[in-house]
Amino acid sequence: MADHDAKWTTIWMARALAYVIYAYLIIVEILLLQGFLLRLFGADESAGYTQWAYDSLDRVMEPFRGIFTPIEFEGDSVLDTSILFAMVIYGIIAIALRALIDWLAFRLAKEQRDHDQQAAMDAAAAAVPAAQVYPATPIVTPTPSPTTQTSPETPPPPPA
Repeated sequence: MADHDAKWTTIWMARALAYVIYAYLIIVEILLLQGFLLRLFGADESAGYTQWAYDSLDRVMEPFRGIFTPIEFEGDSVLDTSILFAMVIYGIIAIALRALIDWLAFRLAKEQRDHDQQAAMDAAAAAVPAAQVYPATPIVTPTPSPTTQTSPETPPPPPA
C-alpha cells in the first residue's frame, strides 16, 4: 500500500511540475510572438507597453540572441529571424513536454487501475470464507458378516 502511494505521489508531482513548465512555455511563446510583431510593425520604443514587451522579450531571447542577423525594412520595421528560431525551439520543447505529460497521465491512470484491481481482488478473497478443513476420515472396508457368508461346502440357496 505504501509503495503504491509513493509511486502515485511521485507521478502526480512530476505531472504537476510538467504542467507548470508547460504553462511557462506557453507564456514565453506569447511573449515571443508579441515581440516579433511589435518589431515587425516598428512599434514606438518610447511607449511603456512596448518597453515592457521588449524587456520581457530580452529575457526569453537571451540564449538565441545573435544567432541570425535581423533584416531591417523601411522605417523602424525589423524582421528578427532569431525570434522566429526561438519560437520554433520553445515550441518543440512544449510539444515534447506535452508528450511527457500525456505519458505521466497514462502511467498515473494505469497505476490507479492496477491498485483498484488489486484492492478488488483482495476484498473478494477476504469475502469468501476459507475452506473448512476436516480431519482425515479413516477408510473403513466392509467385512462380510458371519450370517451372509457362504461356505464352499454348502450350495447356494435355490432361487425363489
